[in-house]
Amino acid sequence: MEITLSKTISKSMSIGRQASTPVFLIKDEDRIDRHEFFKFLSVEDKKYLINFQKNFPVKKEHSHPLVLPSGLKVLVIGIGEKAKFNNRRAIMAARRVVAIARRERIRDLAVNFNDFVAKDNRENQKLLAEVLATQFQMANYEFVKYKTPQAEGWSFVQTIDVLVLKQNGLAEALKAGEIIGEEINNARNLSNTPGGDMTPQVLASEAVEIGRKWGVKVTVLDENALAGLKMGGILGVGKGSSERPKFILMEYLKGPRGEKPVVLVGKGVTFDTGGLNLKPDNSIYEMHMDMSGGSAVMHAIAALARLKVNKNIVGLVPAVENMPSGSSYHPGDVLTTMNGKTIEVLNTDAEGRIILADALEYAKKCKPRLVVDVATLTGSAMSALGQRASAIFSTSEKVQERFVETGEAVGDFVWPLPLWEEYEEDIKGTFGDVANMGKNRYGGAISGAIFLWQFIKPNNGETAIPWVHIDMAPRTTPAESEFLSKGSTGAPVGLLTEFLKKF
Repeated sequence: MEITLSKTISKSMSIGRQASTPVFLIKDEDRIDRHEFFKFLSVEDKKYLINFQKNFPVKKEHSHPLVLPSGLKVLVIGIGEKAKFNNRRAIMAARRVVAIARRERIRDLAVNFNDFVAKDNRENQKLLAEVLATQFQMANYEFVKYKTPQAEGWSFVQTIDVLVLKQNGLAEALKAGEIIGEEINNARNLSNTPGGDMTPQVLASEAVEIGRKWGVKVTVLDENALAGLKMGGILGVGKGSSERPKFILMEYLKGPRGEKPVVLVGKGVTFDTGGLNLKPDNSIYEMHMDMSGGSAVMHAIAALARLKVNKNIVGLVPAVENMPSGSSYHPGDVLTTMNGKTIEVLNTDAEGRIILADALEYAKKCKPRLVVDVATLTGSAMSALGQRASAIFSTSEKVQERFVETGEAVGDFVWPLPLWEEYEEDIKGTFGDVANMGKNRYGGAISGAIFLWQFIKPNNGETAIPWVHIDMAPRTTPAESEFLSKGSTGAPVGLLTEFLKKF
């Protein structure tokens, strides 16, 4: 999709084969004749729209594709009360515009930038422009790789003209948003790929391709290298599969020489059967997306590289398949991790935290200034938050607040849960140092976070490293009302990219 700025759209609204469809976003109190696009219409078209609004008040959730007397097609969309319009609603409005256009098979759109300005986003219009472009891209996505092409073609929007008179810096912001949206969609492509086609080796190859295209150094460690590093967690989980585990290391080092990097760690379970603790049939279907944390890390780094952000960023993705077989690891096994701590396996379906334990220890070797791990870790996070926000845990209140604020700005929401030391009692092992499950069925998202904390917290006089854990399980797939296609949401690529641009 091509998104461009324009000071006038009279030409793009002209009747003809290449005409753009203007979008009138109408708040309840708005008169359609005061909309910026109204002045570009013919006299007859103006009369038609005025009479239409008199007879059919445009309320929230109403959408009207109209053909005017001149033959020009327009979209009239209600977005509710002006007093309630805010950045969150602007984000949904941007997605909704594209979703409606796709439904109506409209290829070219014209939108008014000021329609999306709200009381809580007007102070940073560059960020708003970036976010709008990202949302347009996200709403224009559908995973069609395995579908037979339709005779009439796929109904994707091709161009969006954004009308704005004061354009200072907005063109660059729109381009940045396009790039971020593209990388979110690229992450969705990886996550949506069926498990039979997405293996640890394939995921590693995708990382290598990102490195080749965007100048990121990529190293892939095989099973022998993992054994040499004593990564018993990754090796243990990967034992049951014929697809051998990989450890993906991505280094984007464009910051000042000697500056400590930010390390991103992403869970890369390319398919999760649950292992010998096999998942029930209603829980196993979407487990090809259990590598969504890994794909988010990979494509956040791709976005940062394409945006030429001058930072030092390292990405780590432990990639395994969790399969039941005669060689699988067992409930009751005790695995020895890279730092020497042992994990008592109470349930082979709590495998993500086991592979992340080794990755977090490796992250410490990078001497980072911040470590952020991202994982589809627990269904408990979804029980706590529904599908609207990822759970976030952090040892730094300041960093956590920045993540929450960034998520609010870009529409990739996170919400904090506690990381209190009292919860450490819940994951103490009987025959190992820690158990990979809590002692009861309550607070599973917290138990998972507290488990990971054991492998990043300082030991033996080490300096504490600020750490963030994002349990993105709630955001793996979208809620029905989000105007996003079925499958992966691409969270939290946008969140990580915007946060790291400014951290």
